[in-house]
Amino acid sequence: MRYVTVSALSHPGLLRERNEDSLVVGPWTLCATVTESPQTLVFPLGTPLAVAVADGLGGHPGGEVASALVARRIASLGPALSSEDAVRDALSACNRAVYEAAGGDAGGELAAMGTTIAGVVVQVGSLLVFNVGDSRVFSASPDGLHQVSVDDSPPLEPGRRTTSIVTQCLGGSRSYRAVRPHVTAESLSPGDRYLICTDGLTDPVPQDELDELMRENDDGRAAFELWKAAIAAGGPDNITLAVVRVAEA
Repeated sequence: MRYVTVSALSHPGLLRERNEDSLVVGPWTLCATVTESPQTLVFPLGTPLAVAVADGLGGHPGGEVASALVARRIASLGPALSSEDAVRDALSACNRAVYEAAGGDAGGELAAMGTTIAGVVVQVGSLLVFNVGDSRVFSASPDGLHQVSVDDSPPLEPGRRTTSIVTQCLGGSRSYRAVRPHVTAESLSPGDRYLICTDGLTDPVPQDELDELMRENDDGRAAFELWKAAIAAGGPDNITLAVVRVAEA
């Protein structure tokens, strides 16, 4: 019997007053909350299982509202996300929902609220990787940690490793803008692992350090050590992450 383990946590970091990140693992969500120890959930491999993080846009109103709305929508739609087109349609629907919740054309207190999203849909024998924005998905293989999502960010200036600018997100503007989600399919076998995270992890912690921590630790311990690394690096932003592993009993 094959199954999926997901070890996840969400934390505001050291410098932010509140957590604007949200997390979805199957039907389970964490929205604008704090967990200092990973929560590990186990699911049978079968019905499509969505695991994703959403990072509410800083500097805009209602970031936590936008990320929570999207996380809960993905949680409800997850079992139906059986194809690339289904994932694209779901993310486009989330984009429309965020815009309408912000007041639509009339605007309001939440006008221009928005969120990024990145995640996977685990299926029998395959996995769908998706994102809009700069939250990331990595494949953790014996060859190392490889980013399989696509950053919606402008080219980096020489000498810079990160940027806070996103070129595409769900919502995020006062007028409606369609999105073009990044969705790809990968083969899936027992032992495969993936890391899904917001930029509260990847901005302060270099990828080679993430790689080392994923190599040295499994499941909940990996999630905890990754969080510790972000805190040790100053914890400048909200930190939300999930470590996904496919196993065979």
